[in-house]
Amino acid sequence: MNIVKRCIYGISIMSLASMNIQCKGDKKAGADETTLDAKATDSVSIAKAAYGKTDKGEQVDRYTLKNQKGMEVNIITYGGIISSLKVPNKAGVSEEVVIGFNSLEQYMKPNPYFGALIGRYGNRIAKGKFTLDGKEYSLAINNEPNALHGGPEGFHRVVWTATEAKGGDSASLKLKYVSKDMEEGYPGNLTVFVTYTLKNDNSLDVLYEATTDKKTIVNLTQHSYFNLSADFTKPILNDEITIDADKLVPVDATLIPTGKLTDVTNTPFDFRKPKVVGKDIEAKDDQLKKGLGYDHCWVLNNQGKGERFAASAYDAGSGRFLEVYTDQPGIQLYTGNFLDGTLPMRNGGTYAHRTGLCLETQHYPDSPNQKDFPSTVLSPGENYKTKTTFKFSVK
Repeated sequence: MNIVKRCIYGISIMSLASMNIQCKGDKKAGADETTLDAKATDSVSIAKAAYGKTDKGEQVDRYTLKNQKGMEVNIITYGGIISSLKVPNKAGVSEEVVIGFNSLEQYMKPNPYFGALIGRYGNRIAKGKFTLDGKEYSLAINNEPNALHGGPEGFHRVVWTATEAKGGDSASLKLKYVSKDMEEGYPGNLTVFVTYTLKNDNSLDVLYEATTDKKTIVNLTQHSYFNLSADFTKPILNDEITIDADKLVPVDATLIPTGKLTDVTNTPFDFRKPKVVGKDIEAKDDQLKKGLGYDHCWVLNNQGKGERFAASAYDAGSGRFLEVYTDQPGIQLYTGNFLDGTLPMRNGGTYAHRTGLCLETQHYPDSPNQKDFPSTVLSPGENYKTKTTFKFSVK
């Protein structure tokens, strides 16, 4: 009888131990599944790598943001530049769609703002002068006789500090720069944040924020040159453009606004329905002559309604379709009219005339000197905040 009891007791202990091991195994499996689930939800990654040093010895880093839909964006801390942007074509092949260089050294040489963040003031200010509260300010002249894109040492030529964040279906890179009082002639210590966010739906958000300790002017934008064909030996003349704008900001011979806003109806500037860039770009038109093509700001419709559709570009060969959404009052279409074959492409050759186009969301040029234009003044205690989204798809 004692032997039977001992056997039963032993079997019971072994059963309990087996159950305990099984439970622990189940818990471990559950933990692993939870970890896998967490990893699976992070559909966008971000990675950092050293990119080089400036002539001043400042470290420049490159951040690579990737999603699961084939989109990849490289951003360097020098100028906040989008140095590479790859998106799929209609066959699912991801290719480069922005103009750029292979090295920091090339970006530090004079170039037409390839991929850069622009500030303090995007576009032109007449004769480099404006007045605030009765005081006249003089800016650096770098586009004779005017100031352009914040001056020769604007935001495109500074090193930004970076903070990264990711989770779920997006990853963000938050850049910061403090522009000192009277830098390039602008008043006030301006603290600027620009956050790039890549999402898994192949959209790239650009959020601009700024505060100042003295009244100043601000107009920030992004200056990437797109070629949706991914073939930078081809001009962008066959790209189909749409701009949701009934009016244009016409300019004088130095590309400064005349102060009037004109209707685009029956002009080469009517892109309210999709139209290829090359259709009217050589038309006999005074505005086209002054810009050597399209280099103008359109007055976007539905102002004051937040972020809304502003423009699109479509390349039929690749099937790539780019939509631009913004809360800004204007958008500058620039068709690479001043590209002249002197700047090197990544893989040999040079960037020729009109091999890229820009869609720069912004306030109108020379707004500080145009009383009827939307204001670009920022005062202490106010927050400058604006957002633009570049969304890619195929059709």
